[in-house]
Amino acid sequence: KFDLRIYALVTSYNPLTVYLNRTSFARFTAVKYSRNPDDLSNNYIHLTNVAVQKKNENYDRDNGGKWDLRQLKIYLIAKYGETAVYKLFDNMQRIIIKSLQAVQNVISKDKHCFELYGYDILIDGNLNPWLIEINGNPSLTANTPHDNEIKVQMLDDMLTILDLEKV
Repeated sequence: KFDLRIYALVTSYNPLTVYLNRTSFARFTAVKYSRNPDDLSNNYIHLTNVAVQKKNENYDRDNGGKWDLRQLKIYLIAKYGETAVYKLFDNMQRIIIKSLQAVQNVISKDKHCFELYGYDILIDGNLNPWLIEINGNPSLTANTPHDNEIKVQMLDDMLTILDLEKV
């Protein structure tokens, strides 16, 4: 079982301007998913959060139970085909845009503000994306060197887009 963490940078709500980060990632559980009702209380099967997973004896400390989005996309294309995977990614983008449009009229319209969101999305067996939550202050703590690379690249992209020095 896995979910996705997609970073979205909103630089304006009027007009809505959002950038989706290519270096987002998938978080995996350390225990194979089971539909067994007796396993409902086993957090290692159902929760992908690193804070939970790192306590499991099967936790992969080398990669932190994460794949970058490119790795996941290659795997999904091999398993489901390009058309289905492109549709999945298009549907995830639609979820993000629709969620931002839903709050567009109540968010401050300050031209000098931006917000980084962490979208957690679950993908079902039919490649349908489901929004789990939106984090307004996503954790940028890295638990492996690869995770650090992903987050540093995301922050570098964000600062390049924001161009705080106006160069």
